[in-house]
Amino acid sequence: MFKIFTMFSKRDWLLLVVAAGFIVLGVWMDLEIPRYLHRITLLVIEPGGTMGQVWVQGGYMLAFAFGSMATAFIIAWIGALVSSNHAQILRAKLFSKVGEFSAAELKKFSVPSLITRGTNDVTQVRTFTAMAVQMLVRAPVMAVWAILRISGTSWQLSLVAFIAVALLMIVLTFIIIIALPRFNRIQKLTDKMNQVTRENLTGMRVVRAYNAQGFEQEKFEGVNKKLYRDNLVVNRCMGVFWPFISLLMSTLVVAIYWVGSSIIGGHPNPSVFIADMMVFSQYSGQVIFAFMIMVMVLVFFPRTAVSARRINEVLRTEVSIVSPTGNNAVGLDLVDVPANKFLSFENVSFSYPGAQKPVLRDISLTIEKGQTVAFIGGTGSGKSTLVNLVPRIYDTTQGQITLGETCIRDMTLDELNSAVGYIPQTATLFTGTIRDNIALGDVLDKGEIVTPSDEDVKEALKMAQAWKFVEKLGTEETSWLDAPVSQGGKNFSGGQKQRLAIARILARKPKILIFDDTFSALDYKTDTALRSALKKARAKQSAADAQTTLIVAQRIGTIRDCDKIFVLDKGRIVGSGTHEELMKNCDVYIEIAKSQLSKEELGVA
Repeated sequence: MFKIFTMFSKRDWLLLVVAAGFIVLGVWMDLEIPRYLHRITLLVIEPGGTMGQVWVQGGYMLAFAFGSMATAFIIAWIGALVSSNHAQILRAKLFSKVGEFSAAELKKFSVPSLITRGTNDVTQVRTFTAMAVQMLVRAPVMAVWAILRISGTSWQLSLVAFIAVALLMIVLTFIIIIALPRFNRIQKLTDKMNQVTRENLTGMRVVRAYNAQGFEQEKFEGVNKKLYRDNLVVNRCMGVFWPFISLLMSTLVVAIYWVGSSIIGGHPNPSVFIADMMVFSQYSGQVIFAFMIMVMVLVFFPRTAVSARRINEVLRTEVSIVSPTGNNAVGLDLVDVPANKFLSFENVSFSYPGAQKPVLRDISLTIEKGQTVAFIGGTGSGKSTLVNLVPRIYDTTQGQITLGETCIRDMTLDELNSAVGYIPQTATLFTGTIRDNIALGDVLDKGEIVTPSDEDVKEALKMAQAWKFVEKLGTEETSWLDAPVSQGGKNFSGGQKQRLAIARILARKPKILIFDDTFSALDYKTDTALRSALKKARAKQSAADAQTTLIVAQRIGTIRDCDKIFVLDKGRIVGSGTHEELMKNCDVYIEIAKSQLSKEELGVA
């Protein structure tokens, strides 16, 4: 956890050293002021003092006061700069780390929790860092230095100061015992609050369609009340603490003068004792103030510690899917991969993390280069899971997937992602323009980074059957390439978003195309036109550059013309072949076909 608070740049470490120097200087100036008060008191009480001497000593006091204010300003400026830089570093590390996460890690933390950790938790750490830079060094230095200054003055007065500090520590202990457990709950409830709010906003149409506003309101209020109660207890603790500090400091001053008045008569030099008593009062107040600063740091530390631990959980998480580096990485030119054994599954099994049973069992199959292969089966049969293993969204539990003779785990993720184009069922668009969304990212081609050109974008839109509506987006002032895309693509229909997502992957021209139930959002006419365009494009490709296509589908009409169809049932392959072959020898496929096709389409009298 404490490693979080050491993630500073070299410049920030240098600034912290400079801040420490100014803190010591500022403390020295604060502690010098009572000395001049002592001299002024003696000049006023004892005979022989002049007003000019008083003004001189007062001038020194003002000079030290302004000097202390200047050092405080510099320390605050450094604290703000260092804490902001620290927060920037943490956010960058979190964003980079989350970008490496596989689906398993995202499922472990949940999206709302990761958002909270990257925003609210980082803010907590930043606030504490700024406070610590200004107070953490100052408080112990001031406390020790002030105690040394008052030591030997009077044991009775020292006892009064000790009792005040002891009372302060007792109250602090009670506050920590009450508040500490709640800080952890507050962060978890903040996660829950984000989750409930996010679900309600993203599912607003469903909520309204089912008149479920009351149910969602109750769910929100349940979390909101728990968060309210914990925050209320913490704020009440702080509300009690500050008046207690004020009372303690006022009582300390009264006690010092009360005790001092009882012993002043027996002092050999009453004038000097009166001056010493006033200085003691000042130093005692500074000791209490120093402990108060430490209390503030300690009060805020538990919640910050929870935030730091949550950030550290993300940063320390081992990513399950990593890219090989150095000599472990294998460069692979897919042009040279044997056509008859292009993509192979060898005894592949897979279980989701924490699942009791595997989703896929002992899958073995071979796909040739340039083939269009489909996977079909009932809900939960493992179709999507199977194709998700190719781009390494998940890794196999047993067995391996190979391109030619090379296991995909031995390829760098950049190479694999450039070779495999994966299109999920749910289309995702980003805020920006058509160009930003279609020409998204870079492609690694034979070691060189290539970005899709505007011509590639246009060709991909035509093939994805999206060109007709995209072309109309252009105006006299704005090209269709610069047409805006709102957050999540909300300015497009579901089918339009899906076609834009398909165009995005086609523009990359990957060697392997994976359509994970992608055509379900398209009508039959668009589905047929898209597949026809893909077939024509594939016919123009040379044997070496032939594109291999994997399709997960629910509709037999989408896949009946595929070169090969694999039928899955309960995580196993129960049939493979063409549509005609499966209609003769695969009961599962025949049952699916009968549920979707008429007797005429099935060829049954």
